[in-house]
Amino acid sequence: MSHHPEPVVTTAQGAVRGLRRDGGTAAYLNIPYAAPPVGAGRFAPPRPHEPWDGVRDATVPGPNAPQSERKLGSIDMSPYFGTGWSRGEDYLTVNVWTPAAAQGGLPVMVFVHGGGFVAGSTRSALYDGSAFARDGVVLVTLNYRLGIAGFLDLPGAPANRGLLDVVTALRWVRENIDAFGGDPDNVTLFGQSAGATVVGGVLATAEAAGLFRRAIVQSGSGLGAFTTEQAARVTAAATGVLGVEPHVDAFAEISDERLVEAAAELAGIDLQTATHRDPLIGLSPFSLVLDTQPAVSVAAGHGSAVDLLVGTNTEEGHLYLVPVDRYASSTAEDVDDTAARSHPDPARLVEAYRKARPEAPYGELRSAIMTDALFGAGSRALAGSHAAHPGAATFAYEFAWRSHALDGQLGAAHAVELPFVFDLTHLPQLQGPAGLLGPGEPPADLAARMHATWIRFAATGDPGWDRYDTERRATMRIDAEWSQVDDPRSEERQAWS
Repeated sequence: MSHHPEPVVTTAQGAVRGLRRDGGTAAYLNIPYAAPPVGAGRFAPPRPHEPWDGVRDATVPGPNAPQSERKLGSIDMSPYFGTGWSRGEDYLTVNVWTPAAAQGGLPVMVFVHGGGFVAGSTRSALYDGSAFARDGVVLVTLNYRLGIAGFLDLPGAPANRGLLDVVTALRWVRENIDAFGGDPDNVTLFGQSAGATVVGGVLATAEAAGLFRRAIVQSGSGLGAFTTEQAARVTAAATGVLGVEPHVDAFAEISDERLVEAAAELAGIDLQTATHRDPLIGLSPFSLVLDTQPAVSVAAGHGSAVDLLVGTNTEEGHLYLVPVDRYASSTAEDVDDTAARSHPDPARLVEAYRKARPEAPYGELRSAIMTDALFGAGSRALAGSHAAHPGAATFAYEFAWRSHALDGQLGAAHAVELPFVFDLTHLPQLQGPAGLLGPGEPPADLAARMHATWIRFAATGDPGWDRYDTERRATMRIDAEWSQVDDPRSEERQAWS
């Protein structure tokens, strides 16, 4: 008999045996929160998982959602995207990290990964929750349906199935998390990129009210959803690629492999309609599908009782340009093209950015416009909508520390904040010239401070700086030094209003 028997926790569906980790934490991997999505079930609302007898092994990572392997030019994004598709039907699962001797009543944080609505999983190295557990938090990561199964708008199927999965995982947390030492009444839902846009969507979902108390939106958008008209164009393209009728019954027969292949063939669809631009400016053919944007639903009062922390990175757009050698080579025409995709009055937009950055090279202007088109404008809209309600606690940040990767060019790009939030900047695969953080050491206490700030917000609803309101727009600028600024980059911001 070992001195440290592996911990066993009983959930509503059955018992699970986890893994005791160094540093007094325990991990429980691959616990189902919904039934395996197979056949027609891939296009149905999530259903309850069958209970199991005996003790289910929860010591090894499980399968993830069907997906293509993702590469991003010269930067190693495998810690972020993971290593592709780990096959298996039972992938609607959570991983739970806890302090091994959890007494109960601990803050709970539930993380929704990014990956453009088509990639990512709980297996990614960046989402190891050990540091959260070490610091007294019960950390939950979850898989959700991706790509065609998760987000294609199909007649006969509910919309936004990947989002419905997240809501179902939150119900699982409410029902089970006290057995892991967590407080079901103090749950913080947080996500990054596509995951952050999903969090904004959950905030605007009436059925999710009461399942979480706080939310963190890292580089998402409250204006990132497609209209049903836009989504129908993606569906038409998908049915063309697959050679089937646009109905759930036809899709139920198609293999996961073929759906993944088809999703990869859907790039470049023109989603501009008479009334709407493409909120993802061509980056992904999948997003939430909503005729009312989350920021507008939040303005109407959805989620106003939830404490909200919203932020973006200073140079988000760099991730889409620098690693694929499109930053330094950008031209005036590229800037105009990005503006035209992003805004109803592109000339005015370019003028505002040029005025704010008179010396900037074209690559910088192009990246700055992308940053706001994809994340900045939609994050400010979400924060402003939320802050407009009396009593709502809204906070904003801007992550400005510049990665040294790719000869110092990557900068404060999309995803660079994640290793700091998870306190994982020491991971070897993030180092070196092609690692997300690049060569050299990040500022000594930046990860510790940022990680502690996220926990403080989850525990108390206050990250430690002034609330965001629609007048001052107080924002914490996070770098080697932290400084609170009012209304950052206001000239550029005004061009979007």
